[in-house]
Amino acid sequence: MKKMLLMFTLLLTLSFAETEFATPKPSMEHPRKVIFPITTWDKDEVNHVLGSANNIIKFYGVDNIELVIVAYSQGIKTLLKDKDKNIRTRVESLMNYDVEFIACGNTMRTLKIDKKELLDGVEIVTAGIVELIERQLRGYTYIRP
Repeated sequence: MKKMLLMFTLLLTLSFAETEFATPKPSMEHPRKVIFPITTWDKDEVNHVLGSANNIIKFYGVDNIELVIVAYSQGIKTLLKDKDKNIRTRVESLMNYDVEFIACGNTMRTLKIDKKELLDGVEIVTAGIVELIERQLRGYTYIRP
């Protein structure tokens, strides 16, 4: 029985292949650059993006990743001080790991959101969608979980 359990464990271990890094391998000199959008105030979707960002940081290490999250449309509520406390805590935690959070200025004008309503440390750009395009042209990988 012990032998069978050992064989099963070995077989299970071999069935999961390690991710093979592309070159150059992620490092401080060659960080992976990733950008996520948040476009909805569906808390499950927002938490999925924040969780995915956290998983990427865990995998690559904080020094080997440049991670950006752009919030526009209803997703901008993710970055408001007076919304969901749990989401706010997760956003602030990611900020401590140098995740850059960006708010769409167009959305802010449309929804009449003042800069002081945003969490401290959030950057504002003219158009969130344009920020996504420009970051991709600068080598960021766009992830839509």
